[in-house]
Amino acid sequence: MNRTFAEGAVILAPRGRDGVVARSMLVEAGLSARAVPDVPALVAALRGGAGFAIVTEEAFRGADLHGLVAFLKDQADWSDFPFILLTQRGGGLERNPDAVRFLETLGNVTFLERPFHPTTLISLAQSARRARLRQYEARRRLEEIREGREGLRLALAAGGLGAWAIDVPGATLRTDARSKAHFGRAEADAMSYDDLLAAIHSDDRPRMQAAVQDSLDSGADYDVEYRCLWPDGSLHWVQINGQVERNAAGAIARVVGVSRDITERRRREARQSALLSLGDGLRQMTDAADMSFLAARVLGETLGVSRAGYGVIDPLRETILVERDWNMPGIASIAGTLSFRDHGSYIDDLKRGAVVAIADARTDPRTAATASALEAISARAFINMPIVDDGEFVALLFLNHAHPRDWPADELAFVRDVADRTQAAIERRRAEAELAELAQTLERKVEERTRERDRTWQNSQDLLAVVGADGRFIAVNPAWTAVLGWQPHEVIGRDHVTFSHDEDQSGSDDALVRAQVGTLRHYENRVRHKDGGYRWFSWVASPEGDKVYASGRDITAEKEARDQLDAAQEQLRQAQKMEAVGQLTGGIAHDFNNLLTAISGSLELMQIRIAQGRSGDVTRYVEAAQQASKRAAALTHRLLAFSRRQTLDPRPTDINRLIASLDELLRRSVGPTIELEMVGAGGLWTTLIDPNQLENALLNLCINARDAMPKGGRITIETANKWLDRKSAEERDLPAGQYVSLCVTDTGEGMDAETIARAFDPFFTTKPMGEGTGLGLSMIYGFVRQSGGQVRIYSELGQGTTMCLYFPRVHEQADAVAVETSREVVRPVTSGETVLVVDDEAAVRMLVAEVLDEMGLKTIEASDGPAGLAILDSSARVDLLITDVGLPKGMNGRQLADAARIKRPDLKILFITGYAENAVVGNGHLDPGMHILTKPFAMDALGGESAS
Repeated sequence: MNRTFAEGAVILAPRGRDGVVARSMLVEAGLSARAVPDVPALVAALRGGAGFAIVTEEAFRGADLHGLVAFLKDQADWSDFPFILLTQRGGGLERNPDAVRFLETLGNVTFLERPFHPTTLISLAQSARRARLRQYEARRRLEEIREGREGLRLALAAGGLGAWAIDVPGATLRTDARSKAHFGRAEADAMSYDDLLAAIHSDDRPRMQAAVQDSLDSGADYDVEYRCLWPDGSLHWVQINGQVERNAAGAIARVVGVSRDITERRRREARQSALLSLGDGLRQMTDAADMSFLAARVLGETLGVSRAGYGVIDPLRETILVERDWNMPGIASIAGTLSFRDHGSYIDDLKRGAVVAIADARTDPRTAATASALEAISARAFINMPIVDDGEFVALLFLNHAHPRDWPADELAFVRDVADRTQAAIERRRAEAELAELAQTLERKVEERTRERDRTWQNSQDLLAVVGADGRFIAVNPAWTAVLGWQPHEVIGRDHVTFSHDEDQSGSDDALVRAQVGTLRHYENRVRHKDGGYRWFSWVASPEGDKVYASGRDITAEKEARDQLDAAQEQLRQAQKMEAVGQLTGGIAHDFNNLLTAISGSLELMQIRIAQGRSGDVTRYVEAAQQASKRAAALTHRLLAFSRRQTLDPRPTDINRLIASLDELLRRSVGPTIELEMVGAGGLWTTLIDPNQLENALLNLCINARDAMPKGGRITIETANKWLDRKSAEERDLPAGQYVSLCVTDTGEGMDAETIARAFDPFFTTKPMGEGTGLGLSMIYGFVRQSGGQVRIYSELGQGTTMCLYFPRVHEQADAVAVETSREVVRPVTSGETVLVVDDEAAVRMLVAEVLDEMGLKTIEASDGPAGLAILDSSARVDLLITDVGLPKGMNGRQLADAARIKRPDLKILFITGYAENAVVGNGHLDPGMHILTKPFAMDALGGESAS
């Protein structure tokens, strides 16, 4: 152990501001202090040297105290390290078992309840510091004696602090300054053996003299504890240890030894004994008045005061009613009603919840004017400790003393401890009485409920049953007879599946097994009626011990009604499907009739003008026909998107980057009256989508949002990473997992529930006639679903709309730019080479052949897969295969291409298709040397693809 004479405090208060506040108080009082974070750091600080420790109760609770116990065990004989333990309100020994453990563990510990007055903490800290300094002084003296005189070393080794010696001839007493101090004398004061005897309490003097005489007679060690009266009248305890020293002749020459002031220890022991006695007494009592009087007697006798008691407070009248008080012999009782104002102004402090401790009524400003009234009731010094219940000042614990008296912090803590224990015991007895009354009430209720349960058992229309561990009925209610025709004796003792339908018996066994280990919340089966028919029942059951208690409700009528409802709903769904198909085909027919009229009309006029020789007008009709064809192509593209059959080019995409690239286009599209805000999530995940389709979808959503805000407003485009658990995913009709969300929110008119329900229907639009096709949202829905995602609408009338698109996350690097792959390594087709064209539509074959002929390429035509494969299996030269994906006669375009690659592995292939077949193009990923062109296509696009 470090031998530094440390005087400062070590503070362990890891929670809240207790540590900071305590350190600040000590520093202001001129004491050094430092804080540590935990118990190991506390032990390290104590081993390094410290005067005392201040620790909060919660810092020790649950902590490993082995290191601290080891430190205390390692202390030298002279050391009794002092602790100040800050407890919570009501944290006394009776109500806080941990406090007893701490007392046993720490030994020299003083409990201080929070909240406390700063002066209380400072007083305790100074006392602890003085005690530690006395221990250091004892160590110094021990070391001096050990190094000097061997006899004095033996005496000090006995464990004393002050040194003394008595020469046997003449009974001459010699003492050092510390030993004199133990008897209240200054170093300069004379102190003879007669003075020593006079200072010893008269009740203890004979025992002390007998111990001295025994030591002189037998030569035994001298060890005695007794009380001594100091010149100021105060009572103290000392421990005296000594050994005899003999002269050369073997006769006893003197007795040498040490003295120790054990006042605080004896007080602690007395208080601990008093607390144990209080606890024993309180456990034997039930009356609150008797318990209060016991506490008053324990306080009075332990602290040696003139009077102690409890009183009931009337805070409005500022009076106290004392029914019974404990008084020292010769002190009169003050039972009755007393007014606080007749005895000073301290009632104001009590109302604030403060403890009032007055050492001398004559000198305290709160009582100086009324000191005579207080002295008349033997209360020149007193403690008033308020008792608070539910925040109200309801009672008072008081201690009175006829003479001036200090009230040290440890005594105040002891008084509080007794008050708390007593209050807790009273409350516990009150609670026990209430509990006993409650138990009687519950017993009556149990009897009533038992009768009610019996009535329920008899009157219930549901089947009630008790089933044993072997699966046989133990008891059934009369409903079995009323509902199923079975008498109880026909059911009891039989296996539970006896009455179940043959098809339900296995399920009934499983249901019983589940009910035996937990609550069965729902099970349906058919139960046989005595007439041979069956009725449907819905069962619930729960176990208790080795039995299962079950209740079955007859749902036969409900079951039939539910079946009828299911049939009606299925018919309704079929009708809705037919209505949707009719609406879809009607819309397609209407739009295509318009487009076909424009195309056929333009072709007829071209024919007429050519016949008339007026070729100048032909260009205008050609442009009209081409424009109608492009509109038809756009319509089919939207239909394919709605049906989720369009050709996609999915790529790992950073949606934030894509949105940023569209900023200018989107702002121009929504116009200057719309505020456009983009909120991109940081660290946004990558998703596998067709960037072009997402651009179209986002533009479409922004235009719809613009149209919903004719007077202007704000559009917010926001992205986020979403991790959908099973419940959240089911709400969005998606598998659980990680998704990227893209939401477009407007401050427009919003949608009602009916509009939201129909928003994705084909050709449904809320825009005026001629301003919308009704395929925009259905196209977005088809694209997102085809990409493995989902679309959700969140809207209220007048509150705006949010459209959220969810796309699955992929763990791939997003493409920085769109790059056409595999084309750079394929040699282009050149003039004079041969192209095999396979398509079941003769007009398409004709047009393709014409375009290829214009390019100087030879063509071979086939109308189906087998015909094309026959050509490829021949020795005919084929440099490029152009094939439709959907072909008749059992072989599609991809199968034809794969078969061709077996014999011609370097064959270049171009697919032309009206929609994407995933089984053909492999979810958008083609092998090297393969390309795809979507119908309808421009002839120059066909030429470009063929040449490349």
